[in-house]
Amino acid sequence: MDLSIQALIMGLVQGLTEFIPVSSSGHLILVPWAMGWTDPFINSLAFDVMLHMGTLLALILYFWRDWLTLIPAGLASIRDRSLRDDPDRKMAWLLVVATIPAVLVGPLLTDTIESWVREPARVAAMLCVGAAILWLADRWGSKVREMEEMTFGGALGIGIAQVVALVPGISRSGVSIAAGLFEGLSREAAARFSFLMATPVVAGAGLWEARKLLTGEAGENPEMRLVLIGFVAAATSGVLAIHFMLEFLRRRPVTLFVVYRVLAAIAVFVILLSPHGA
Repeated sequence: MDLSIQALIMGLVQGLTEFIPVSSSGHLILVPWAMGWTDPFINSLAFDVMLHMGTLLALILYFWRDWLTLIPAGLASIRDRSLRDDPDRKMAWLLVVATIPAVLVGPLLTDTIESWVREPARVAAMLCVGAAILWLADRWGSKVREMEEMTFGGALGIGIAQVVALVPGISRSGVSIAAGLFEGLSREAAARFSFLMATPVVAGAGLWEARKLLTGEAGENPEMRLVLIGFVAAATSGVLAIHFMLEFLRRRPVTLFVVYRVLAAIAVFVILLSPHGA
């Protein structure tokens, strides 16, 4: 298959699965494996970083109005040393608290965890684990609270849960939405907080990995044509995925994503047990 088509598909996969709770890191491993794509650049860290920058752009494009409110509110709280019962000031600091675990733990464990769980069978197993977490959260969560009612302890809990998403197959959006549901948030509120929290986390992870591009650790030199195709595809599909998720969860449970994760895991094991997988 032409490399431009591969780059397009990988960009679409990244943009959709970063926000739909089915694991973007898991799909970026499984799709090339299942399709038999072996091009070094398509499977390189350099391309992966560019795809994540595409989803970062999607977050900024979708939530720019929120950030234009939250950033000045957070700075004002520092200046005044007070939240002043301002929901925007509180939300800014809730997001800071939720981001702390990923900032502290992510750089230490990312490479170790990803190297251990890059095998398709392990990714499939984690898809099932993530499905169980999401299903239990939707079943047990009260789903009666909105974002403004969240506590700092709850935000920290969601941030700690997000660290688990370093394991390919778990899903950053999936585990943070699940943690929000366990905290009693409505489905839409849990998703919105997850996406807002993802903005600094994705930016930080992208910058952390981008340093490898500068030091030569990434291995492959960027091919700008493929980078542009993947970046635009990830950004475009990412915006659509965010909108879809917020609208979907306003009216429906997460059952669809739980079922998809289990079916995807079954498909992986079927391929592994087939002559192709062998």
